[in-house]
Amino acid sequence: MAEPQRARAVLSTEDFRLIREAVLFYLKHIEDTPESVKFSNLYHRLGSAMGR
Repeated sequence: MAEPQRARAVLSTEDFRLIREAVLFYLKHIEDTPESVKFSNLYHRLGSAMGR
């Protein structure tokens, strides 16, 4: 029985950087709304993921 193939990353470091930049752009436009807290948290989580 062959061993299963190793999982490949779905997103690259460059993808995380681009998504994080897009989230920051959007966050600046909604900064005075209650929803901005969710996007701020997402922005920081994406930054943490880039460091891996």
